[in-house]
Amino acid sequence: MIIHGRSDSTLNRQGVRMGSADIYEAVERLPEIRESLVIGVEQPDGGYWMPLFVHLAPGATLDDALRDRIKRTIREQLSPRHVPDEVIAVPGIPHTLTGKRIEVPIKRLLQGTPLDKAVNPGSVDDLDLLRFYEGLADKRA
Repeated sequence: MIIHGRSDSTLNRQGVRMGSADIYEAVERLPEIRESLVIGVEQPDGGYWMPLFVHLAPGATLDDALRDRIKRTIREQLSPRHVPDEVIAVPGIPHTLTGKRIEVPIKRLLQGTPLDKAVNPGSVDDLDLLRFYEGLADKRA
């Protein structure tokens, strides 16, 4: 048995479960993608919103052609059910001080939890990035 990684958050789309690391591995093979973060957000109305945040490589642009390639990569290499609802360019992906992507706190922010309750600010590498995601959540609300 080979274990390639683990994730604190599992994506559960229409009853099919997948770890976020599988999506990262596929998407980050694309040269335009520096790093990515996928979140499965349960909605108050019972829906499920699954955005994919991408930190682009220098000089890359998130246009329709790149969005289509990202979605096609996930559909063909992983699962049609785990194609993200939206692909959103972000200024960076937040991490813990030990370098782990922060998935669960971002999910909490996107569900409306205030920043100070979603994460311990002293445990992240870039608090301004968390404020960016908090602002994104406020716009969606």
